Amino acid sequence: MIKNYLKMPMTESGQRIGLFGGSFNPPHEGHVHVCEQALRRLQLDQIWWLVTPGNPLKDTSNLAPLEKRIEACELITVDPRMKITACEATMPTRYTADTLQYIVERNTGVNFVWIMGADNLGQFHHWERWRDIAQSMPFVVLDRPGSTMALHSSPAAQILSHFRIDESDASLLSSTKAPAWTFLHGPRNSLSSTLIRQKLARQKKA
Repeated sequence: MIKNYLKMPMTESGQRIGLFGGSFNPPHEGHVHVCEQALRRLQLDQIWWLVTPGNPLKDTSNLAPLEKRIEACELITVDPRMKITACEATMPTRYTADTLQYIVERNTGVNFVWIMGADNLGQFHHWERWRDIAQSMPFVVLDRPGSTMALHSSPAAQILSHFRIDESDASLLSSTKAPAWTFLHGPRNSLSSTLIRQKLARQKKA
């Protein structure tokens, strides 16, 4: 089954496509909520859920098999505009900056937007070649419980403050030349993969 997910989804020139990367270990309704907000407010044609083989910055000892994570993503995404892909597993890349460059180079004419939660914005400046990510495509930050202040406290947000567009113009983001970004306030979902794993671990011990 996994072979069906190792290719990039089909694209057409002029499309607006969000890229939403993560380990999804496990995926949950918070991920779906973020994508629903991005689809609506950025007026995207698709969002690719880039299910990563493993994050080099994280401990992968508790990482579920890639195929299991793909199956779980498919189970919770009912909107056909959300495309599940493990194409990164076949790429000669290790970091997000390299993956995004690889995708852009093979999909000319497509308007890509990188999607992240506000919790990631707080640590964005620690990512490998994060400035290259900001230069490669516009990005959107979705508000997350406990992370709203990252908009003002994050070193990356401060450095890129002059390139931030108002969220009322979010629908223009995908066609705006990078670096460009926006922060979307709105309903927040408190679910996280870490909390789910911790809950399951406690249940196993009980």
